[in-house]
Amino acid sequence: MKSRIDKTIYSVLPGSLLAMILLTGCFAAKPYQRPKDLVDDRYYRTDQLPADSASMANVSWKELFTDDKLTGYIHKALEQNLDIRTAIQQMAAAEAYMKQGKANFFPTLSAGPSVAYQTNSLNTPLGKLSGEDRLHVVQYGISGNASWEADIWGKIKSNKDAAVANFLKSQAAHQAVKSDLIAAIADTYYQLMSLDEQKKITEETIRYREQNLETTRALKNAGSLTQVAVKQSEALLLNSRGILVSLDNSIKLMENYFCMLLSIPPQPIGRNTLDQQQINTALAIGVPVQLLTNRPDVKAAEFGYMNAFHLTNAAKAGFYPSLTLSASGGLQSVDFDRLFSVSSLFATATGSLLQPLLNKRQIRTQYEVSQASQQIAYNSYKKTILNAAKDVSDALFSYDAQQKLIGFKKQEFGEYDSAAQYAQELVNNGMGNYLDVITAMTNKLQAELNYVDAKYGKLSAIIQLYKALGGGWK
Repeated sequence: MKSRIDKTIYSVLPGSLLAMILLTGCFAAKPYQRPKDLVDDRYYRTDQLPADSASMANVSWKELFTDDKLTGYIHKALEQNLDIRTAIQQMAAAEAYMKQGKANFFPTLSAGPSVAYQTNSLNTPLGKLSGEDRLHVVQYGISGNASWEADIWGKIKSNKDAAVANFLKSQAAHQAVKSDLIAAIADTYYQLMSLDEQKKITEETIRYREQNLETTRALKNAGSLTQVAVKQSEALLLNSRGILVSLDNSIKLMENYFCMLLSIPPQPIGRNTLDQQQINTALAIGVPVQLLTNRPDVKAAEFGYMNAFHLTNAAKAGFYPSLTLSASGGLQSVDFDRLFSVSSLFATATGSLLQPLLNKRQIRTQYEVSQASQQIAYNSYKKTILNAAKDVSDALFSYDAQQKLIGFKKQEFGEYDSAAQYAQELVNNGMGNYLDVITAMTNKLQAELNYVDAKYGKLSAIIQLYKALGGGWK
């Protein structure tokens, strides 16, 4: 009996293995290809893109930002920012699924001891045969089970590829979070320095207007000016003090936001000055298609589409039969003393080819949903590319505009400064209208504040261009 079982097993297994190898070659899943209609320069405003091979898209933040305090804050944020930590955990989860997808090619194995107790009812045919004595059967066993599904139609491979794509998407999303964080920290840092400079200007203006108020009162006592001029000088002083209060509040709020980016409690932030900032990186941005290889959000969108593509392949494979090979073996005996004898050995081997027929439309529904999800992922991918092109174009235009604006605002401030000095001299000599002094002083303060805004705007435009080109990740 044992020899017949062995012969049967040995005759079945080779045939099953041969069938398995032949069927595995019938790979039905389509290979992924990047959509050709999305890799096209017509999505970009190439008239604004210099054809320079040196690209800011390859510049790391460590090369772009030279302020020692700023780089220290960026390092600190990358280590402890909560959004970064969340992205890392999402990446770890995706990596676990990726490993599971790769492991699906291997068989499942299980082994362990077992004890089974059975007694029959006396009111059944088997129980009546035993008379009034109830039968008690205890069976001991040690067994192992193995099961393996052949990847005939590429379902397992497609699921594995989908998991890999999802892991790569999580990596790109992690880079995107870091790019956003670095840009936010740099921009906020520059805003704080801009507010510092505006505060310094306002404090100097307050001191000047306090002196001017004393001069105005003296001229009024001398009969050169009226009480109206005195009241206007007092109003100007109150206006500048109000601006200082607003600036102080803005600085504190901006510091609190900066601390949130660093994931630390609210506290004062040490910083350098706006005039100390030097960005020496060339702003040539290279060919437009570099956006596809440098921007993390574009990479994440493509990996999302790739994931949906492979899941569609896996769903389609569900329409076809699945080949499963299973085997079990071990030791069984009703007497524990004989459990480890040769006579207790047993083995079974099974091969099944299962074709779905009626399953309440579940397979077709899954396939149609996967097709819709793939189209949604494609639309998201395309929209991300269009947004990337817009971001680069916007950043370039903003940088060009800020370059020109700085010159104009500096010149405007100079003109108002001169006008204020001339108007004050005329009034002091009894030849001018004090309204001209008021107007010139107001315009001078606003122009100087606007000049500081323009200097910050240039730095902010560089940050936006850096972010739009992908953040320098390689």
